[in-house]
Amino acid sequence: MFGQALPTDTRFPSDSITWLPPCVPSKLIALWNNFHALAAKNNFAIPAEPLYFVKTPNSYNAHLQPIPVPAAYAGRVVYEGELGIVIGKRCKGVTATEAAEFIFGYTCVNDVTASEITGRDGSFPQWVRAKSFDGFGVFGPVIAEGLDPLGLSVRTLVGGKERQNYPVADMIFKPADIVSLISQELTLMPGDVIACGTSLGVGVLKPGSEVEVVIDGIGGLKNIYA
Repeated sequence: MFGQALPTDTRFPSDSITWLPPCVPSKLIALWNNFHALAAKNNFAIPAEPLYFVKTPNSYNAHLQPIPVPAAYAGRVVYEGELGIVIGKRCKGVTATEAAEFIFGYTCVNDVTASEITGRDGSFPQWVRAKSFDGFGVFGPVIAEGLDPLGLSVRTLVGGKERQNYPVADMIFKPADIVSLISQELTLMPGDVIACGTSLGVGVLKPGSEVEVVIDGIGGLKNIYA
């Protein structure tokens, strides 16, 4: 997909296939505190640079696949609907102006989190652990090209009821800035995904809950927490 592959005219009914993640990232990077509305509500300072963590590959999960209820953790698990940037070619040290040519497209992300783990130890915030349970890094269903990300909105529905609806334009760091700034520190590879952070409306998932992240132009990323 990121090299010489070409599309074919082969079509399959969507209900006849098993969905996989639309790419296999070498890393899934996710931002914290990247929306003005959420920062204002929580009295967070506006960050001077992107604040990010990684979700490990065992967490990668796809459309219509279950999000496993952790066996060894009984605390709160929350959904976070987000826009995801997909990198199309090796990217290192690019400017914000150059960044667009390295963005292959965009996808939906559900950054599922075991929220009580993050601050469990006062000496060491456990972001990666809280974010990287099996199946907690959900993205898809597809990668969409040719979108203006700043014209998009992210909606999250739980049990069919809307819980999040926020504009991507409220981002503190816009997609081109995110790619540029992270590329100064990390080499981004084809297929890498950057989740742009979430905004107001994050809430708890209960076993059996159906959660869907919807971004017009990309589609709906739907899973059951079970």
